[in-house]
Amino acid sequence: MEVKSRLKSLVQVEKVTVREPGVIILTGPSSCGKGEVASALCRTLSIRPEAHLSMGEILRSTFRGAKEDPEFAELLASKYDLSSATNIFDCIDSSESLSAKVRSYQGELEKYFEKPNMDLFTSQLDWLEFCTMNGLLVPNRWTENFVAAHIEQARGTREESFILDGYPRTVRAAEHLLAFLESMNIPVLKVIHLSISREEMMARAQSRGRADDDDQSLVKRFQFYIENVQPSVDYMKTKLGSDRIALIDAHQPVFDDFPENKKFNLTESINNVVASVLRALGVPRVVLADLLYGKD
Repeated sequence: MEVKSRLKSLVQVEKVTVREPGVIILTGPSSCGKGEVASALCRTLSIRPEAHLSMGEILRSTFRGAKEDPEFAELLASKYDLSSATNIFDCIDSSESLSAKVRSYQGELEKYFEKPNMDLFTSQLDWLEFCTMNGLLVPNRWTENFVAAHIEQARGTREESFILDGYPRTVRAAEHLLAFLESMNIPVLKVIHLSISREEMMARAQSRGRADDDDQSLVKRFQFYIENVQPSVDYMKTKLGSDRIALIDAHQPVFDDFPENKKFNLTESINNVVASVLRALGVPRVVLADLLYGKD
């Protein structure tokens, strides 16, 4: 009888670190899994959770901070022309299209804030909160300023790596972001472009059960991605070089086989996508199993 033995590794890689400080940009359509990928990158690349800057969290912290901190509210008003006392219909951001958009949500606004006559007065901060909590876009000036402010104020952005999740979403935003990062001497380490089909995006979004995830809204969101987000990635590719851009298939499903049916394995499916992202970042294949599964 022949006895076979396998040498077992005495070393397990639990974390790796990014070689130099800079930003990893995560972009893609709605519901492509940017948040899950960002969280996994924080765990595996020794990036502090606080260094994960998501567009949604940046906007949420802005309107919440304005409510809770009078000094922050004053900063928003004085430096960024954004105030709870300023009417969205009569301010630096006002336009016919923005006014029509705000008024089209009058019923929802009045129900959300329990205020009447919001077709006459809707404050900038009320509109910011409503858009953020309902997945709507806010004026470009706001996102540009908020992102820049958070990066500038975040602890250690020049000394450590951080993740920017869900931004930029337009060519204009990409231009502003790259110029700002250059002024701060913060290199773009990688742009991770997560890609899914329209059908997959709609299926994922509808499974969340959000009120604004109806077919018409989802089709509009995907069309916005095609017309705006993809060109912003192309712009960054032109400015940064193709080696700095990684297109990742964000739909890599895994199913567990059971006697009667197959069951979707969400954790393994996310790990597949994360493995692709880590390979794009230069993590050797030989350590991926340790990082994602804790196996030899």
